[in-house]
Amino acid sequence: MSSPTTRGVLYVHSAPQALCPHIQWALESVSRHRTDLEWTPQNAEPGAMRTELEWSGVAGTGALLASALRTLGRVRFEVTENPSRGNDGSRWSFTPDLGIFHATTDVAGNIVVCEDRIRYAYEAAAGDPTLLLTELSVALGEAWDEELEPFRHAAEGAPVRWLHRVS
Repeated sequence: MSSPTTRGVLYVHSAPQALCPHIQWALESVSRHRTDLEWTPQNAEPGAMRTELEWSGVAGTGALLASALRTLGRVRFEVTENPSRGNDGSRWSFTPDLGIFHATTDVAGNIVVCEDRIRYAYEAAAGDPTLLLTELSVALGEAWDEELEPFRHAAEGAPVRWLHRVS
């Protein structure tokens, strides 16, 4: 039985220009296909570059892409993977200061916080509403969203490339 296929998007929000070829090589090592990325300047960080790549492949490809890029260090990126038959959707966010964040997503792209994570937040807060809000903020990846938001807005209207047949 073959793995279900899915689609997603890779957003490299900012990368030093010297890392751009390394990012392309990392993506090609995951996809086993040539990847021609169109890099544009990232206005939110002078001297940095940005790109977007829509991809299709087997479920789990998003995790492979995120793993390949997080080893490069000074790159800000997000990877989304749409839900597919038998698989939840996912989002990975990475910043050099915060590291990697992963969340399960629904069909609309909303983060889904599981029951066990909510129970943990209640237990860790021990009745303190401020700690409860902090734990829920961590579960939702709010720190990553706050750091990446200026880079997202700076990319509006940027060109997107396609990566097919990731296996």
